[in-house]
Amino acid sequence: MKLKINKKLPPEGINKILIRATNWIGDAILTIPAVYSIRATYPQAHIAVLAKPWVADIYKLFTSIDEVIIYENEYDNVLGVLHLAKLLKKKKFDLAVLLQNAIEAAIMSFAAGIPRRAGYNSDGRGILLTHRVQRNKEIKKLHQIDYYLEMVKALGCIAVNKEMHLETKINRHDAQSVLQEYIPDVKKEIIGIAPGATYGPAKRWFPERFAAVADKIASMFNCQIILLGGKSDWGTSEDVRRLAQTSVLNLAGITDLKEAVYLISQCRLFISNDSGLMHIAGALNIPTIAIFGSTNPQTTSPAGKQSIVVHQEVSCSPCLKETCPSDFRCMELISVEAVWQVAQEILRKDLDLKS
Repeated sequence: MKLKINKKLPPEGINKILIRATNWIGDAILTIPAVYSIRATYPQAHIAVLAKPWVADIYKLFTSIDEVIIYENEYDNVLGVLHLAKLLKKKKFDLAVLLQNAIEAAIMSFAAGIPRRAGYNSDGRGILLTHRVQRNKEIKKLHQIDYYLEMVKALGCIAVNKEMHLETKINRHDAQSVLQEYIPDVKKEIIGIAPGATYGPAKRWFPERFAAVADKIASMFNCQIILLGGKSDWGTSEDVRRLAQTSVLNLAGITDLKEAVYLISQCRLFISNDSGLMHIAGALNIPTIAIFGSTNPQTTSPAGKQSIVVHQEVSCSPCLKETCPSDFRCMELISVEAVWQVAQEILRKDLDLKS
C-alpha cells in the first residue's frame, strides 16, 4: 500500500529515538511489530518508549527498547504536557515517532525541541510534524498491526515479519513461579477467561454465559478455570464466579499486568471479549476464543495462528459504541453452545476427557 508522505526519515544520524506509545494494552500489543521495525532500522540507537503506567510492562517484556519513560497522570493537562516536554528536552532526542494519533503527542514532542517528529497526519497536528504520513480510507480498514506497520514503513523503516511470536520472550520458570504463587497445588490444565472489557459494556458478553461455558468445560475436562482482568473487571468476574457451578478462581484486579501475562502464557485455552488480555493471549500464540460484539474483528482481531473469533454479523455492527442503544443483538446472538463448540474442538486435541 502506497501512503503519501512529505519526506522519509534519514537512514543515518539518528542516535536517540522517542516512541510515544498508544494508551491501551491491546493497542500496545498491536504496535510491537512497528517497534521491531524501528529497532531494525536503527539497531544502534537508544530507543525510549513514553507510555502510560498500565502499558509499560508490555514494552519491557516484549521489546528490545532501552528505556521506558512513564507518562504519569499528572501530565494529562496543558501544564503537565509542558512540564513533560521540559524533562524530555534534557534527553536530547533526535527523533520522535508518534504511534499515538492525538495532537497532544505532537505538541509534547514539538515543545521538547525534538528536531524530527514523525507520525500520521491526524487530529490537525500536521503542522507540528516534520515527517507526515497521510492516512487514507484504505489504511483505516487494515488490521491495526498493519496500520502501525504501514506508517513506519512509509517513513522509511525496514519491513519486518508481523507475526510476533511473543511466547519466546516469556521466561518459563518465572511464569511457573507466578502460577504456583496463585495456585500452589494445581495439577490441572489452566483455562483462562477474561469476561471484562475496558471500553464499555457493548464489548462484554454476558457473565451468565461465561459461567455456563466454564461449567461445560469443567464437566468434561480436568482443568482449573481462572478469571483475569483489571480492577474495573473484578465485579464482572465475580458475577461469573458466583454464577458458575464449578470452582472458578477470580484473579481480576489481584494480579498486576506482568503476572497476568505470565498466567496467560500457562493457559491451555483463553476465552475473552475483545480486550487487552485477548490481544496478549493471541500474541503469545495461546489458543484463544475471541468474542466480538460492537467492535470490528477485521481491524482488531487477536494475532496468533491459534485464535478463533466468534462473531455474529448484524446490520448495526460494528457500531464501536460503548453501550448498545438498542437490543444488544450482536451479543445476544452469540450462544453458549457456539462458544462451547469451539472450546471443545480446541481442548479435545490434547486434553483427556474426564472418565
